[in-house]
Amino acid sequence: MIKKLLPICCLLFVFSCKNDNPAPISKQPSFELAEAPIFNADSAYQFIQTQVDFGPRVPNTLAHQQTASWLIEQLNIYADTLILQEATLTAFDGTLLEAKNIIAVFNPDAEKRILLSAHWDTRPFADQDKENQEEAIVGANDGASGVAILIEIARLLKKDEINIGVDIILFDAEDYGQPSFSTERFVPDSYCLGSQYWAKNPHISNYKAEFGILLDMVGAANAVFTHEGNSISYANTYLQKVWKIGHQLGYSAYFSYLQTPAITDDHLYVNTLAKIPMIDIIQYDKTTQSGFGYYWHTHQDNIKIIDKKTLKAVGQTVLQTVFQENKK
Repeated sequence: MIKKLLPICCLLFVFSCKNDNPAPISKQPSFELAEAPIFNADSAYQFIQTQVDFGPRVPNTLAHQQTASWLIEQLNIYADTLILQEATLTAFDGTLLEAKNIIAVFNPDAEKRILLSAHWDTRPFADQDKENQEEAIVGANDGASGVAILIEIARLLKKDEINIGVDIILFDAEDYGQPSFSTERFVPDSYCLGSQYWAKNPHISNYKAEFGILLDMVGAANAVFTHEGNSISYANTYLQKVWKIGHQLGYSAYFSYLQTPAITDDHLYVNTLAKIPMIDIIQYDKTTQSGFGYYWHTHQDNIKIIDKKTLKAVGQTVLQTVFQENKK
């Protein structure tokens, strides 16, 4: 995920425009909440710890293979169907990545579907760090937090049956993008390789979902999530809906009514290639040059920065969104 207002060759999440004074969005009136399970932040935290304990989950490594096996095992317990989409993807430097998109399907026969996603791989470079830039990061926040929330949601969906369909997709090879110190020629679209592949080759022919929610960097203490530009452009109706739910649940400190620049993340390709409206719940930090936390793409992105309160706010909001849709 990427550096603010730098040349595009240096970015993963590319801000499309400068916006030093994000515009406020008016708040919406309250509404009746559907009955929904209680999201367990302790459980989600443990799911992060397990991922971090494997080490950096970089494609073509043992840790990546071990994590994939664990994710498949966990989601197999909860989902009605588990689909493993394997592909050999070419990185910016020509490296062939053995990638795995892991897809957990709930109520496969339901026509109405919601897509929930996160990326499960980690950055092979700490290119925003001052030291050891060519070493991989463990990505407690950048990767593991979103995955953990979705595994916990999967666990709860197993216990509380719903009528609509839910598809959880853990995208691979999101963070293997061209680093700022690369001497290679610029390669466009070098990030989000797994979601690009899935959007062109969905796990089911003519797959459709009513909308999608992407979780990225959703576990750090005091995180703030804003109205990101591509989410506004492609899926504003659903963006407004999710933020209303977050506020109704009492998480206004996390879900900010501010418009912030568009970034390139997995949701961009789901929107533009798969034509499914998808929002991105992703941390925004106005105090840093990148627009992300100070630990972004550094070795400080470890379990120490994770806060259960943030996990609870995001997890309960997404879970409530699913049950609000189920109520209709």
